[in-house]
Amino acid sequence: MKIAIAADHAGFRLKEKIKEYLASAGYQVQDFGTSSEDPVDYPDFGLTAASAVMNGSCDLGILVCGTGLGMAIAANKIPGIRAVTCSDTFSARSSREHNDANVLCLGARVIGEGLAMDIVKVWLSSSFQGGRHERRVNKIREIEGRYFGGRGDGG
Repeated sequence: MKIAIAADHAGFRLKEKIKEYLASAGYQVQDFGTSSEDPVDYPDFGLTAASAVMNGSCDLGILVCGTGLGMAIAANKIPGIRAVTCSDTFSARSSREHNDANVLCLGARVIGEGLAMDIVKVWLSSSFQGGRHERRVNKIREIEGRYFGGRGDGG
């Protein structure tokens, strides 16, 4: 499985720790930046990583900024992306099982490194349950099709 990862300056250190874990766990990782703690604009980095998920060159994405909120807002502007900000493992699991989330957003200034790693592990080990949840995700795709010119398939 190939994971797209990106961060702004606030999330840079946590992104690097997550990258280390992903590599050690056998995931392929494509890093879309940033490469330092110098101030940058999170939409620039979130867009490139989420686009890689949309076009299928990466299976899932992990984005990190100060709160995780800005990255999620930016990523969710891309058709087919279902980005969620998670600060606990229950939400992380539910976002995959119920919402088929394909991008995880984390807030480096909100959660510590240990919790972030637990969230990543739970999120990656969970999978979409389908069933009644499929109907709801399909409704989200219909909304995307209505507002994004017919492309809401998620790549």
